Amino acid sequence: MMARALDLARQAGAIGEVPVGAVVYETATGSVLGEGHNLRHTHKDPTLHAELIAIRAAALALGDWRLNACTLVVTLEPCPMCAGLIVNARLGRVVFGCPDPKAGACGSLMSITTDARLNHRVTPIAGVMHQECADLLRSFFRDKRA
Repeated sequence: MMARALDLARQAGAIGEVPVGAVVYETATGSVLGEGHNLRHTHKDPTLHAELIAIRAAALALGDWRLNACTLVVTLEPCPMCAGLIVNARLGRVVFGCPDPKAGACGSLMSITTDARLNHRVTPIAGVMHQECADLLRSFFRDKRA
């Protein structure tokens, strides 16, 4: 699933978006329910993160906002907005590629998904295909600066 998320991230990068991709799948069956990549710049909408797009598609596919039996796979550690969405969607699991030391809310800057004060918690699994995810982001920003 992370390989698919990386493909989606590459699609985002190809259109000038920050290369982040996300996939939501049914944990038991492996059936993909939703996927997406960043579209903030394209649609001038600050909410169009890859995670939000994938989670919306999955909820629509299931016909339910509760995604307890699903896993979200994303190339970059979710931000506070997306981490809040992960909790509110009741996702069963979140897997991410590389940490985001500037905006990560699944352990780097804060830990929204595991905050005991919230009514749902999701322990993140970090570092899946870390190098590939980090390299994609590094090369995107290096090219952007050049």
